[in-house]
Amino acid sequence: MTLFHLFSKKIIVFLVFSCFVATSVKAQEDNMKQKSAFWQKVRFGGGIGLSTGNKTFSATLAPSAIYQFDNAFALGIGISGSYFSRKDAFKSTIIGGSLIGLYNPLNEIQLSAELEQNNVSRNFDSALLKDDNYWSPALFVGAGYRTQNVTIGVKYDLLYKEDKSVYASSWAPFVRVYF
Repeated sequence: MTLFHLFSKKIIVFLVFSCFVATSVKAQEDNMKQKSAFWQKVRFGGGIGLSTGNKTFSATLAPSAIYQFDNAFALGIGISGSYFSRKDAFKSTIIGGSLIGLYNPLNEIQLSAELEQNNVSRNFDSALLKDDNYWSPALFVGAGYRTQNVTIGVKYDLLYKEDKSVYASSWAPFVRVYF
């Protein structure tokens, strides 16, 4: 074998290897672009609440995330946890999750549908009242005014039951923020 043949084989092996590496790098870049394109459409938000009063304490944490399909449609999930206590009366813990769909027929108008499922645990300080643990579903339909990342509106619970709902009324105002 001549030096030319040996040298040309090394060049061919080097070129094939270089093409393989370049193709692999390009595929990884495309994969990263696809992943980043997905995460560019994910928006995070949620709610936080804290309240104290005459012998009462309440705290809520409810993070959520949505995937913005386009300017009009978004779909997301959320989790929530709440704690409420009234001294010498009872303590309540609520843990739940939700699915939310958002539709913006106009940039300033947002319509929503939200299915929520909460587990309610109530522990009474009185022996006369029985402790309680149950599931409380809610199906909200709502409408709001949207400006940039903030929507202010009202929603209505189609499954509202006064004796089992975690809400005081079937109507609930809301402020929704997603970044």
